[in-house]
Amino acid sequence: MEKVMMKLGGLTCPSCLTKIQKGVESIGGTADVKVLFNAGKVKFTLDSAQTSIDKVQKNIEKMGYAVQGVKTKEL
Repeated sequence: MEKVMMKLGGLTCPSCLTKIQKGVESIGGTADVKVLFNAGKVKFTLDSAQTSIDKVQKNIEKMGYAVQGVKTKEL
């Protein structure tokens, strides 16, 4: 398990927050999803046995947002 923080581009309104949160939560292996609209970040816990950071990133990019950076921390 690891904590992941992604810096996002393209957040223009609060509905973006809901769209990203639901999109990341729908991926098996993610938990504790929090989108920080003003900071332009999404934070979540990732179970790398179930999914990958790349899969989450691709899902976010399919929604029309840019992932501008990723930081991880092992739990």
